[in-house]
Amino acid sequence: MTFRENANIGSGRASRGGGGGGGVAVGGGLGALVLALVVMLLGGNPGDVLGGQQGQAPQAENVDLAECQTGADANTDVDCRMKATMVSLEDYWTEVLPDAEPTNAILFSGSVQTQCGSATSAVGPFYCPVDSRIYLDTSFFNQLESQLGADGGNFSQMYVLAHEYGHHVQNYTGALQYSQQDPRGPESGAVRVELQADCFAGAWAGNATQTEDSEGGALLEELSREDIESALSAASAVGDDSIQEKTQGQVAPHTWSHGSSEQRMGWFMRGYESKDANQCDTLNAESVDDFQG
Repeated sequence: MTFRENANIGSGRASRGGGGGGGVAVGGGLGALVLALVVMLLGGNPGDVLGGQQGQAPQAENVDLAECQTGADANTDVDCRMKATMVSLEDYWTEVLPDAEPTNAILFSGSVQTQCGSATSAVGPFYCPVDSRIYLDTSFFNQLESQLGADGGNFSQMYVLAHEYGHHVQNYTGALQYSQQDPRGPESGAVRVELQADCFAGAWAGNATQTEDSEGGALLEELSREDIESALSAASAVGDDSIQEKTQGQVAPHTWSHGSSEQRMGWFMRGYESKDANQCDTLNAESVDDFQG
């Protein structure tokens, strides 16, 4: 997906924070990566897996990505791309849920302090429901491509952020709690929460070209088939079955917390094709395989 070069992304709710190095980098081998993927894209309350004490505030949360001002910046720089994606996500979700407060994305390197505790890059992207923020080390995208098999396209990165924003929506609606009440299994609450966030990401994608910047201008060019395939490549790469095949050589559905590759792609496409977040009620679906409606 390409941002319009003159689009104004200055209002994007993304900032740099929480650096300081010393973090455990993802990519020290798949063994370390598996641990990170247990909570990648939020498989529940990060307080259960993050180190440190709760109640700590994120560092440098108000340091804006000042150099990221236009769509042209977003097309060439991953940090600016995340900032621009936040502009689009906020515009979409403000229209769908006008009473919900938008969230912020904190881009960090190495380690970060959150109100859910301290975390390193090894945790992967996550959402902290205590401070209502998304946390992301963009170096994760290298592992998503090189170790897990995503295509590395821009829209695969944007899908990850859209998924995390979906968890923020779930925090507002109350759906997020079900990931903790029923944390494991192929039809578990955790899987249903993750698949709903995938569907929410798809619903945003289906409406993304209608989202606008702060001046009322279009943010994005029309999506191409390659854009959707890029998102699907990321959704497939982080399916529980795909990860288990790569790391264990066998699939154990009773341990799942995110859903299979097919389910993650299927629910994303349900949101994308319907363009309607109301079609994402995974919590009340008879089966998580019912993504075709």
